[in-house]
Amino acid sequence: MIDINLHKFRSQLKVRSEGNTKFIWDPLRKKYLVPQPEELVRQLLILYLTQKLDYPISRIQVEKSLKVFGQNKRYDIIVYDQDIKPYLLIECKSHKEPINQSVLDQASRYNITLNAPYLLVTNGVQTYCCAIDKGNKKVKFLREVPNYND
Repeated sequence: MIDINLHKFRSQLKVRSEGNTKFIWDPLRKKYLVPQPEELVRQLLILYLTQKLDYPISRIQVEKSLKVFGQNKRYDIIVYDQDIKPYLLIECKSHKEPINQSVLDQASRYNITLNAPYLLVTNGVQTYCCAIDKGNKKVKFLREVPNYND
């Protein structure tokens, strides 16, 4: 497990209120969103990637459709490399949902279509990142999230 401490980025979220409802700014979709638990994890992770690991925001996409075994699915976050090929596929869950084999399997199924060399799953408390070696059919769990420029 990787300790990325997403909560230290909470103060950097752009928040606005309308009446009793709070909204958080999504810099990728360029709009305010109701901060559901999974969305909050996604936005905190985007801050972590862009501010701590120098991931260019222009190479990140959120909630796009893909076909997996003929079914329409939506991934949470994908980061593209310099050649605009999938680099890091991310599955976010609510902080209340544990990261288990089912979550890893979900991300792995999505990656059959995307072929990213790295997968990350997080609920904001538990975070796992792995390198995928398709040629040798191996998965290696990492001790840290790869830096974009490495």
